[in-house]
Amino acid sequence: MKSELIVDVQQKEISIALTEDSRLVSLQKESRNIAYAVGDLYLAKVRKLMPGLNAAFVDVGYDKDAFLHYLDLGSHFKAYSEFIKEALEDPKKIPSPANFKPTEEIPKQGSITDILSQGQQLLVQIAKEPISSKGPRLTTEISFTGRFIILIPFSEKISISNKIKSTEEKIRLRQLIGSIKPKGFGVIVRTSAENKRVAELNQEMRTLVKCWEDSIAKMQRSQPPALIFEEESRAVGVIRDIFSSDFETIYVNHKETMEQIQNYVAIIAPEKKEIVKLYTKEIPIFDHFNITRQIKSSFGKTVSFKSGAYIIIEHTEALHVIDVNSGNRAKAGNDQETNALDVNLKAADEIARQLRLRDMGGIIVIDFIDMNKAEHRQTLYDHMRQIMANDRARHNILPLSKFGLMQITRQRVRPALDITTSETCPSCFGKGEIQPSLLFTDKLEEKIDYLVNHLKVHKFVMYIHPFVDAYIKKGLISLYGKWRRKYGRNFKIVPDEAMAYLEYRVIDNTGKSVDIKEESDMQSSQSKSGSKIKHRDKEEN
Repeated sequence: MKSELIVDVQQKEISIALTEDSRLVSLQKESRNIAYAVGDLYLAKVRKLMPGLNAAFVDVGYDKDAFLHYLDLGSHFKAYSEFIKEALEDPKKIPSPANFKPTEEIPKQGSITDILSQGQQLLVQIAKEPISSKGPRLTTEISFTGRFIILIPFSEKISISNKIKSTEEKIRLRQLIGSIKPKGFGVIVRTSAENKRVAELNQEMRTLVKCWEDSIAKMQRSQPPALIFEEESRAVGVIRDIFSSDFETIYVNHKETMEQIQNYVAIIAPEKKEIVKLYTKEIPIFDHFNITRQIKSSFGKTVSFKSGAYIIIEHTEALHVIDVNSGNRAKAGNDQETNALDVNLKAADEIARQLRLRDMGGIIVIDFIDMNKAEHRQTLYDHMRQIMANDRARHNILPLSKFGLMQITRQRVRPALDITTSETCPSCFGKGEIQPSLLFTDKLEEKIDYLVNHLKVHKFVMYIHPFVDAYIKKGLISLYGKWRRKYGRNFKIVPDEAMAYLEYRVIDNTGKSVDIKEESDMQSSQSKSGSKIKHRDKEEN
């Protein structure tokens, strides 16, 4: 299977698309200045204890207080608490976790009020990002994730991934990690560590220990709430988690981000360093790799797939509901039972892809087409389990109920990705009326004239819908050619599939967006609404 990673870095947002055989299977969008991401460390203060929930609300600087449950304190909380207290009392000295031998574990049925106090300072880690109206969820069981291992302070335990099947390899890794692991730290060995040399593991071990020491030093200089440690860039984080030998290319349209990824790949797989490539073409990177078209067709309420069948996806606060419909297949020549099984199997393939693509979590209820034969229902259940086996998120699948419903629970760490595929009118600015489409080219020329002669911006790229681009560039003597002769040849017009029909945007030579909305664009809207109000007032008088 050919796997490619496409990274689109924009001024405010970074989008990362994973394709398998050119088919989009995962998409992540995040702000470039995102805060409260999973793995980040904060120096926080306990704001309020909630005995009824056996939890505490903690101030980490977010609009909503973060949530820390008793069970998320970790079994070695007492050693951790003593360490934090000593580190904050003497900022000139960084204590070692090895000096804080794990004391007796806190009782699983204990009370939060016996462990924490209001105003207490804690070093916390984001376990779940803010979702909907909820603040972040926290843990005090700190961990630092690397490519091969996960480092856990205040623990001595060495755990090996269950996906490593060889008993000999497990014994080798356990002995190897035990010989290089510092005292006071526990380690979880990841699947990617299989057959790795001691030098590679030791290098990563030292790097993660250095991250811990730097975090404690920064904590001692900070006042809560404060960000202490930030996870690597999102692109690097995705590669760290999903990188495999199947990756053929990683395309990035931003030089700095490309260098970060290239440096990371050079560490974890030097032989693969050359697969990271900088994308420099004028056509948007997602358009070039057909990502934009797949996003438009894959998101939204209704998603069609092969043979005319389709699924309807509804999101609620409590769960996600998916309805499977046969569409044109109802007219197929086979009997109803065979058609139902065929549609359900294809729907299962698409649903498994949608769960990964949208990162849907929590409870998912699927209403498949009814099937009378028990063996067909079992076939569908087995097929769903098989195709979901590659899903990295923890999940549980239940067999079809007597009502034909399948229930799936899936780990939710980040908010589900909800992309609106319908396009709002970019031309009327709220008026409800637009200029004739035929005059849109005149408007584009006015904007070019405004940029060149008023704003004095001569080097820029204007992105427009591909249909409009084709129109202004048709013929030997095209509109595009006339504009370049009139306003200079330093600007370019490039098609962008993400644009609506009468939409446009401008990027200057530094990569920043240029706002070219003039007062005239908005005045007609305001004047019309104002005249309507005046007219209504006259009628009322």
